[in-house]
This record gives sequence, C-alpha cells and structure tokens, in this order.
Amino acid sequence: MTRVVIADDHPVFRRGLKALLDGEDGLEVVGEAADGLTAVSVVLDLVPDVVVLDLHMPVMGGVEAAKQILDALPSLGVLVLTMHEDDELVFAAMKAGARGYLVKTTDDDEIVRAVQAIGAGEAIFSATIAQRMMGYFTAISSKAVVFPQLTDRERDVLELMASGLDNTSIAHRLSLSGKTVRNRVSAIFTKLQVADRAQAIVRAREAGLGSPSQDGTTVT
Repeated sequence: MTRVVIADDHPVFRRGLKALLDGEDGLEVVGEAADGLTAVSVVLDLVPDVVVLDLHMPVMGGVEAAKQILDALPSLGVLVLTMHEDDELVFAAMKAGARGYLVKTTDDDEIVRAVQAIGAGEAIFSATIAQRMMGYFTAISSKAVVFPQLTDRERDVLELMASGLDNTSIAHRLSLSGKTVRNRVSAIFTKLQVADRAQAIVRAREAGLGSPSQDGTTVT
C-alpha cells in the first residue's frame, strides 16, 4: 500500500484529490495539510511514501517545505502538483529533490499514474515540463551541474562515495548521522537508477566526480 499525504491550501481540491487517490487500489491518503509548515509536520509524523505538494501555500511555500521534508526523509517521493509552470519554480522544486512535477490540469489518470510511479521510486514529469527541462539543460550544458536530479547534499555524498569513502567516513566528513547518510545513499541509488554502490560510483566517476586515493580522501 502506497501511503500519501496531500498538501494544498484549497480544501475543495484536497477533497477531490483524496477521493481520486483513495478510489485506487494500492493507494491510501493518510494525511492532509493546508500550508507548507503543517505539511512538514504531518509528513514527519506519518512518514508516508509520497507527498503531493502544491508550491504556493501560506505560512511556508512548497519548495521550502520540500527541502525540509527531504532533508529529514531523503528517500520519500515528492510530487509537485500545481497550477504554475514557471521555469524558476520548476527547477527550484527539482533542486529541492522533487521527483515529479505536474500541473493541476493534468488528467486524473495521469495524476494517479504519477503517484504510483513515484511511490515505486520512479521520477515523472508532464510532457510540457519535460520539454522545458530538456531545453533548459541543453542551453546551459556547458556549465550544468552533473546529476541535476540529486540535491546538493546528495551530490556531496556521491562525490565522497566516488572518492572511496565509506558511509562512516562520509558521515564524519559532512557532520551527518550514519542513518542520514544511509538514507541519502539509498535516495542516490533510486534517482540514478542503479542497483548498488559500485554502479553509483562508476556513474559518478564517468561524470567526473571523485578522485580515489589510497587513504580514502579526495585528491585535488
């Protein structure tokens, strides 16, 4: 069963989306929030599989809410479902770690499929958003950050993995707990679609990350 939290400040939309998702086998809406701050609290309390998040909410916006949620629960799937297709918001949501971005005019069936896909660890974007993402990253390819689907902290972890550090050493280097590092490594595997650490390291080194050395530190 994929457990879902809905965060949107429009109660009519929340009720409609809850009815849609609860009507599907394998999906269960376990919580709701009407603002970003409440969304963070509800998600951290219930630990669902997916949070469906609007970007424009009172008290705290969706991008900041996503950052705080994924900082604590990096493997959780965030689906942005909003009326806005603004490029700045799209890429801010991606940088925060969202794995999906759809507009509210999307067909019900597509929304259901997106929630199911993200609950299964996949990433999904509407066709128009995907096109704009491709255009954006093509335009800045000469200076683009590698693996843009990763958060900055996940990229830091991957860089150290590619440099030969184990989880304990990464935790010490980044002043993180061992559990947080393990969660971030798991999120990296999902986002890069690799099966294990060895494959992730190969992908990272092919992209120019990390420089292995005998003492397990990064060579600069």
